[in-house]
Amino acid sequence: MTRPLTSEEARVLAVLVEKQHTVPDSYPLSLNALTLGCNQKTARDPVLQLSEAEVLDAVNGLRELSLVNEVSGSRVVRFDHNAARGLGVPSQAVALLTLLMLRGPQTAAELRLHTERLHRFADVSSVEAFLDELAAKEPPRVVKLPRAPGARESRWAHLLCGDVVASAHGDASAGYAQAAHQSPATDELQAEITALRESQARMAAEIASLRHIVTRLADELGLDTGSITPD
Repeated sequence: MTRPLTSEEARVLAVLVEKQHTVPDSYPLSLNALTLGCNQKTARDPVLQLSEAEVLDAVNGLRELSLVNEVSGSRVVRFDHNAARGLGVPSQAVALLTLLMLRGPQTAAELRLHTERLHRFADVSSVEAFLDELAAKEPPRVVKLPRAPGARESRWAHLLCGDVVASAHGDASAGYAQAAHQSPATDELQAEITALRESQARMAAEIASLRHIVTRLADELGLDTGSITPD
């Protein structure tokens, strides 16, 4: 692999690996099935909403990296992965990387549980052994994150999309790759926060104006404003 993957490429590659094991009768996957897998709402973090065009762009990028192949001999174009050879890692490591790409940072115990359908690890220590090997590769494929406050175990994150973008608490579940790339949901949330702040400022100004009017009327009527209380 000569460059970091985009988030879309990572999702496509991970879905191909996952579906090879979970729905072998439908594998290799058509573009439609691959898109549905990428946009799946369960066992995904983050949840994406990719179009078929975006998925096809990701497929083409992965083909250039020799990570995905187009399968011929069918009326419908289908795709399969070449993750083990393309990444230069054994199948056990591919299973771990797949779950990290699909679900974000996880502890070794969580990875052992979630990879069971892809590869059954004997125990947590065997998971940690493969993670240590991936971390020692050049360039490293995974990184062990600083333990978050209150957490009992450290999480692991993949580095196939570049450096991990960690939150202020050292938890990298916020995302990967370039920090400048925010999701539409993040942009929408930021817009809502800005609108609420503007509304709050307007309400504060209106309250101050009303207080001024009440005080002036009370002075004209000779009333003690300190005695004016809500019903």
